[in-house]
Amino acid sequence: MIFQKDIETLPRKEIEAIQLERLKWVVKYCYDNVPLYHQRLTDCGVLDGAKIKQLSDIEYIPFTTKDDFRDNYPFGLVASDMKDIVRIHASSGTTGKPTTGVYTKEDLDIWSDCVARVACAGGVTPDDIIQISFGYGLFTGALGLHYGMEKLGATVIPASSGNTQKQLMMLRDWGVTGIVATPSYALYLSEAMKEAGYPLSDYSLRLGILGSEPCTVSMREQIENNFNIRVSDNYGMTELGGPGVSGDCEARDGMHFAEDHFLPEIIDTDTGKRLGEGEVGELVVTTLTRKGMPVLRYRTKDITKLDYQPCSCGRTHCRMAKTMGRTDDMLIIKGVNVFPTQIENILINIPDIAPHYMLYITRQNYRDSLEIKVEVINESLLDNYKMLDGLKKRIEAKLQSILGLRTKVTLVAPKTLERFQGKAKRIVDLRNE
Repeated sequence: MIFQKDIETLPRKEIEAIQLERLKWVVKYCYDNVPLYHQRLTDCGVLDGAKIKQLSDIEYIPFTTKDDFRDNYPFGLVASDMKDIVRIHASSGTTGKPTTGVYTKEDLDIWSDCVARVACAGGVTPDDIIQISFGYGLFTGALGLHYGMEKLGATVIPASSGNTQKQLMMLRDWGVTGIVATPSYALYLSEAMKEAGYPLSDYSLRLGILGSEPCTVSMREQIENNFNIRVSDNYGMTELGGPGVSGDCEARDGMHFAEDHFLPEIIDTDTGKRLGEGEVGELVVTTLTRKGMPVLRYRTKDITKLDYQPCSCGRTHCRMAKTMGRTDDMLIIKGVNVFPTQIENILINIPDIAPHYMLYITRQNYRDSLEIKVEVINESLLDNYKMLDGLKKRIEAKLQSILGLRTKVTLVAPKTLERFQGKAKRIVDLRNE
């Protein structure tokens, strides 16, 4: 099933025609209503968009960055009158002030449509009962998925995060067929389900719509095996309005972009030069229909690539590959570039260890070192020095062969590392302590 088939299956030329028309509109709208963009568009000679004749002319427009949101906190990038704003969301604000996002009623309607597309592509139907285990509040994920699921016609349970035993009770008693959560919490919940002792037959779960953090293929497979469900991924962020920017279909061959509402580009992170189809680089996104807080060429810092070929599912909007890391969570250890997702992919395929780990970065004599703490599955292994040392060396050798980096691996007892009910925070940087 395709939620908005007439739009999601348009020929490429028609998609690009819509994008060009809306790009011209949003440039003028930003020029007229956002002081920051008025000045930048004036400085670069684009002005009110008259210079935009084709989609590639977007390259004349300067990038927007996270710093622009911080510098214009809270409402400096708002384009509508505040009397027309009906909702305010914000990021977690783990570094300084939070990133705010504001919405007009029309923005919320479009947002719900985009999320409904993602949910439908992921296999949700009006017959499903969906338990949303994201934390409700300023975070865009919970309410974003909530209203999108309702627009699709599914029944929604706003469970929020935490209280795991109650989550499991609702899954069993209320006939829940789909769960929305971070991959980390979904994995934790699937392990708690095993420990609770109820057979899988007591659950009606058939699918998971996961997001808010990267989910490697290996982690996805583990969640699917534990729950006996099918998992799909989706993508979004506060700066772009939240979830619904792109999402998996049944083919799981890249996440379909809502190209009539978002214009994606891939650039070289260092030079800012636009890259071609299939080339790996940093994702840049322009919102095409957002009125409350439109964004021109936002640098997401996510590393991915785009595929513009029609998908086997029938959808024609371009697909973005799973994010391969971020330019800002890339670790540089002894001159080697390392992404946490690379480490996770290695660890999750090694027998005898659990999929729970922490990364500790330290500095001594001006040299950085990386320690990885990993849980073993069987606590009795900790009493067998020979086996424990052998496992530790195997992990270190595997990491070195793939990453090209020597790391220290510390094996710890089961359930001793922190479990995350929201976004996993696996990196502890001790270099400045």
